[in-house]
Amino acid sequence: MSKALETQRTYALVGTGGCGKTSLAEMLLYRAGVVNRLGRSEEGTTTLDYEPEEVKRRGSIQPAFATWLWNRNRHFLVDIPGDTNFIGDIGYLLTGVDAAVFVIDAVDGVRPLTKKLWKAVRDASLPAIVCINKLDRDRADFNMAFNGLASTLGMKPVLLYVPIGGPSDFRGVVDVMADKALMFGENGAVTEAPVPDDLAEEVAILRETTIENIAESDETLMEKYLEEGVLSPDELAAGLRKGVLSGDLVPVVVAAALEDKGGVQLLDTIDALFPSPLDRPAWVDAEGNERASTDEAPAACFVFKTLADPFAGQLNMVRILSGTISTESTLKNMTTGDPERLGSLAFMVGKTQTPCKEALGPGAIVAVAKLKGTRTGDTLCDEKAPFVLPKPALPPQLISYALAPKEKGEEDKVFAAMHKLLDEDVTLRLSRDGESSDILVSGMGQLHIELSVEKARRRYKAEILLKTPKIPYREALRGKAQVQGRHKKQSGGRGQFGDCWIEIEGLPRGTGYVFEDAIVGGSIPRQYIPAVDKGVQEAAARGYLAGFPVVDFKVKLYDGSYHTVDSSEMAFKIAGSIAFKKAMEMVKPVLLEPLVLLTVSVPDEFMGDVIGDLSSRRGKVLGSDSVAGLTEIKAHVPMSEVLRYAPDLRSMTGGQGLFTMEFDHYEEAPPPVAEKVIAEHAKERAEA
Repeated sequence: MSKALETQRTYALVGTGGCGKTSLAEMLLYRAGVVNRLGRSEEGTTTLDYEPEEVKRRGSIQPAFATWLWNRNRHFLVDIPGDTNFIGDIGYLLTGVDAAVFVIDAVDGVRPLTKKLWKAVRDASLPAIVCINKLDRDRADFNMAFNGLASTLGMKPVLLYVPIGGPSDFRGVVDVMADKALMFGENGAVTEAPVPDDLAEEVAILRETTIENIAESDETLMEKYLEEGVLSPDELAAGLRKGVLSGDLVPVVVAAALEDKGGVQLLDTIDALFPSPLDRPAWVDAEGNERASTDEAPAACFVFKTLADPFAGQLNMVRILSGTISTESTLKNMTTGDPERLGSLAFMVGKTQTPCKEALGPGAIVAVAKLKGTRTGDTLCDEKAPFVLPKPALPPQLISYALAPKEKGEEDKVFAAMHKLLDEDVTLRLSRDGESSDILVSGMGQLHIELSVEKARRRYKAEILLKTPKIPYREALRGKAQVQGRHKKQSGGRGQFGDCWIEIEGLPRGTGYVFEDAIVGGSIPRQYIPAVDKGVQEAAARGYLAGFPVVDFKVKLYDGSYHTVDSSEMAFKIAGSIAFKKAMEMVKPVLLEPLVLLTVSVPDEFMGDVIGDLSSRRGKVLGSDSVAGLTEIKAHVPMSEVLRYAPDLRSMTGGQGLFTMEFDHYEEAPPPVAEKVIAEHAKERAEA
């Protein structure tokens, strides 16, 4: 199997929404003979955008998977969505691959979100190829897009192909290393030709620059190049691949996916430069133990995505880390401790499943059906050789909505329908408001939640209404207080008695909760001390001012008393809760509001309008940077002021503005804001 693994490639398509990733994937599938016609996102006919919500909005909302043979080499592809609402789990998805094709739109070039996505690729230590797509579109500007790679993303791009012709006449490419032109014909045909005269000088300079970049990435090649002034084609190819695998070099290819131009060159570049599973570094668990990515190591798999299939039920997308698996394999789920039999394996191409009967080794991505208790983030491995891959970090949810059934009395149906989505979307959170009993759904943005609800309606026939977004305010305290919490109840028979003294004080923002056990002399028995801690935490979670969790404080339990018969864990938990509430009356509680880091990219002429609008939203502009006619503005803005920022920005900029938003920190809310939130909470409680 090792021989076959040397030519296997496992990679992701990464890029912002609208850059043409799914169309690019469609072209690769067409070139590889998997599909017999090119689908189009605008018509909802692409292979990888198959969910009704994707067809309707003409864009990806979940990752899609495909596999094919190219020149007898096995390719595994993950198409990752590019909208900020749907990239919260990108850490999981990039864990499942060995490299990334980073797609840049030739019309818009490097966008604000592009930098975030490139950082994710670099944080995952993945080799990458850049594909500048959409060179056939109006306003396509290859030089602008290419220059942004180094100036904005900080990468070291190595240009392998130069486009011939402009947007209305993209008719070929120049192979820089081979110093020849490849002209596009009918039905994807490519013919060789001399380099056009008007490009000959530019290509000669580019070739020299490319050779120098390759030489600089390898000390041995650099010495030879300085001594002899020339490197052989084999040395250049080996040096380029080495530079790509180390991350020092990023090759650049070009394409026009909708016109089926550039697919063969991209596939050949992937074959030549991307790592095989055997080339990647060993996997490392939380304790620093390594597991080699070879078929000779014990079997281990990582579940990096879960899909819902209308016929097979839950499908776990598995990346094989090491060893081999087959339909006869039984592996241990290291999260649950239970054995899982891999009885049904399938290769995925969009929604189409092809049963897989062969043994699979490292790097393979396969769908496994009917696993009992396996979820996204679980590691499955040989019971005799335990290995657990750490779960990637997830960003915090940015926005919460309250859900309600259309008909009263169907709350449980709504909750059950939404709960089924959690297995396939690890960035969704579902909870209940302790005060109002509202069902709360939290996600990465308004569109994320709206489409999740739409999916639940369609799949599970649950009529769901979305109510006002819930801002995740927090409460904090200033100062220090010492209080007694005493719970005594006698109503015949055994009573309840718990008595504790605590000291409570506020901590710096972001510190969290600290509990100190300072009991001496046995004034409270050891078994009851955790109950006081739990009582305080539960009371803090319910809030004091407006029903939001109290954060960043310390509690020191230093005294108390107990009754040999009437004391219990429940009594001391209630005593801890009473003490906390009394303390909050004595300190100065404040309301904290969440601030987001808003990054807005707009044409220069709209900068003044956008900055003025941000100021009106109580935003603090951190700075701005203008590159190639686009201004990028960074600002801290209260989350409550930008919940529906997208339509406002579209209106201000005529649809030319883009923005990303991520939670940054909490700050004390101004008195008018705090008073309004507290009053609304009091009104809700009164009406409940």
